[in-house]
Amino acid sequence: MDISRRDLLKFASTSGLVVTGLATSEGIFKQVSAQNQPTPTQTKSGEMIYRTLGRTGEKVSVIGLGGHHIGRPKDEQEGIRLIRAAIDRGINFMDNSWDYHNGGSEIRMGKALQDGYREKAFLMTKIDGRTKEAATKQIDESLRRLQSDRIDLLQHHEIIRMEDPDRIFAPGGAMEAVVAAQKAGKIRYIGFTGHKDPLVHLRMLEVAAQNNFRFDTVQMPLNVMDAHFRSFEKQVLPLLVKNQIGVLGMKSMGDQNILKSNTVKPIECLHYAMNLPTSTVITGIESIEILNQAFEAVRTFKPMSQEQVSALLNRTRQPAAKGQYELFKTTNQFDSTAKNPQWLG
Repeated sequence: MDISRRDLLKFASTSGLVVTGLATSEGIFKQVSAQNQPTPTQTKSGEMIYRTLGRTGEKVSVIGLGGHHIGRPKDEQEGIRLIRAAIDRGINFMDNSWDYHNGGSEIRMGKALQDGYREKAFLMTKIDGRTKEAATKQIDESLRRLQSDRIDLLQHHEIIRMEDPDRIFAPGGAMEAVVAAQKAGKIRYIGFTGHKDPLVHLRMLEVAAQNNFRFDTVQMPLNVMDAHFRSFEKQVLPLLVKNQIGVLGMKSMGDQNILKSNTVKPIECLHYAMNLPTSTVITGIESIEILNQAFEAVRTFKPMSQEQVSALLNRTRQPAAKGQYELFKTTNQFDSTAKNPQWLG
């Protein structure tokens, strides 16, 4: 449904939503400066840094374990060992999705979270369904695979089309199923993800505001090249910070594609994303070596000066200009729902 700007402002005053520069009844978003955004409150414990997840108050590890990569090892037991090793060393944010490896990633996660590990994890998964019926089915399937009676954070997956927000918030849309699941105690928090274009994220935030809803989290690409091309950092990140919505960074290395530019190293990529006001930076970990690399990034992380940030961005400016290393924005290579439209319902 559409509401007037006056109604939106009235809603904002009661809900805490900061509308200035965010949404108008015409659907126009004004860019807010991405500079000097405060990072979430953080603490250090053992090997890991923990940050507050938006308004939820939850403490999540600054590194999140990527769900797709955990399904890549051919040996299921190897994937389970990696999950448990990550948790043992302090990573508590577990990323996953209903569609990763046809459910294989969730099944591995469910097995890994037995024997007391579930209580140590902040468990997130995603669904693709855009209808209430499809979303309900996928939520219940995820719960069975994850062997858990609750999901800490459920996110609408692959919000990559301008019509996705309208479908989700329509009567009989996925949001009805998600809110019902939350009321039933099956899920705790609600967010959305996408990797295609910041304008789609802005549209999702706008439609949510029109429907008197505010997300707990938003997941998006944040990396050393994003700042130069269709930038989530510049167009979406400041709005999330203003509205205390938890920021989940992903694709810090673009599934290794950014590293192929030979301009940055893996730990530099992680440091850049960690330096932004992210609550967690979700990264693919499919081996002990990559797990160790992630912990080395945490061990060596220090807030970057503006000069350090500028130097890194200057290095990536030219190769980033046309998005050739951010293939998730410029091709359908990462669009699993485009290849499997039946998942949308």
